[in-house]
Amino acid sequence: MSGYSDVLVVRHPDEGSVAQFAAGSIVPVINAGDGPGEHPSQALLDVYTLERELAARDHGNGGVTLAVLGDLKYGRTVHSLIRLMSLVHASHPSMRWGCTFRLFSPPGLELPTKITHEAVQRGHRVIVCDSATEAVTGADAVYATRVQRERLPADMTDAIATGDLLNKSMIMQAQNPNIIIMHPLPRDSRPGAFDLSPDVDDLPGLAIFHQTDNGLAIRMAIFLTVLGVDAEQVRLTTKQRPWKVELRP
Repeated sequence: MSGYSDVLVVRHPDEGSVAQFAAGSIVPVINAGDGPGEHPSQALLDVYTLERELAARDHGNGGVTLAVLGDLKYGRTVHSLIRLMSLVHASHPSMRWGCTFRLFSPPGLELPTKITHEAVQRGHRVIVCDSATEAVTGADAVYATRVQRERLPADMTDAIATGDLLNKSMIMQAQNPNIIIMHPLPRDSRPGAFDLSPDVDDLPGLAIFHQTDNGLAIRMAIFLTVLGVDAEQVRLTTKQRPWKVELRP
């Protein structure tokens, strides 16, 4: 496959599978998700989006508190996001103020301990909460994820809660109506799906569609990076398309 390609983008249901592809490839391999393991391109766009949203609110360098809700065991986007935030905010010269992760998940879907330990070892705080309302209380942003039902053991499928993972009433109860709301998608908006409720879509902090827009640019940047295209080449070959609107009677 790599002999016919300049780059491979691999998504596979087994954790560690993309590393096996990379070990046998003669071209760059991009991880587009390896089962419950990692989703690094999503983490890049999530961190980029969060930092832009915080900057738009003049957040400053006072530390970030992120509520993370849902399937934290099999949710690969959560794993990559917490790992990347732990790295960025522990190493960047202007970001040595650390993160606080406030976690809520259904029983049996807790964050793997190795990811918790990595965050704590880099100087961040991890707080396990008893409810979504508790998790979003005092948080700057919330990252909600659906339950990965396709990855659940058979004996857990019926044990997952129904209703809403997070809805407007919970956010208002937490007295946090302006919280930044993020979701990696896909999102199950059907009643009782135990996901982010549609009734939050009119709140001012909704950033889901900013994530999708930023995802296009981030993944373009990944391709440019692995293919060795530098910024000057991008500048020279990028042209603004002229357009105009003609108003007709």
